[in-house]
Amino acid sequence: MEENTNEGYDSTKKKTDSTAENFEKEAKSTTNEFKEGWNQATNSGDNKKLMAGILAIVLGSLGIHKFILGYNKEGIILLVATLIGYATSCLGVGVFILMATGIVGLIEGIIYLTKSDEEFYNTYQVGQKPWF
Repeated sequence: MEENTNEGYDSTKKKTDSTAENFEKEAKSTTNEFKEGWNQATNSGDNKKLMAGILAIVLGSLGIHKFILGYNKEGIILLVATLIGYATSCLGVGVFILMATGIVGLIEGIIYLTKSDEEFYNTYQVGQKPWF
């Protein structure tokens, strides 16, 4: 009769531990790459220009482009004006408010996108010019 000398030993355990360690390392590496890419995308002036310009044209009345550039007070003003416009649109006055906030966003988006990167950075990020 043969005696089992490998009692309590699981030959697959080492293989699964190694796979788990590899998976963990790969997940951490991927996470770090994602963080670096996100930081690079959100911290550069060019990307803020493009993101703010497109958001101003598409969702300008909501003021999202103002929040992107760090102008929270101006973003809240546009958002509140839009909400008031929606609330009073049945009276007719709200339609004009909605049109005005939409036009402001459209004009700002066009201005953002037509400026050079350096001019945009100096005007809106360094100079902190909140309107037009």
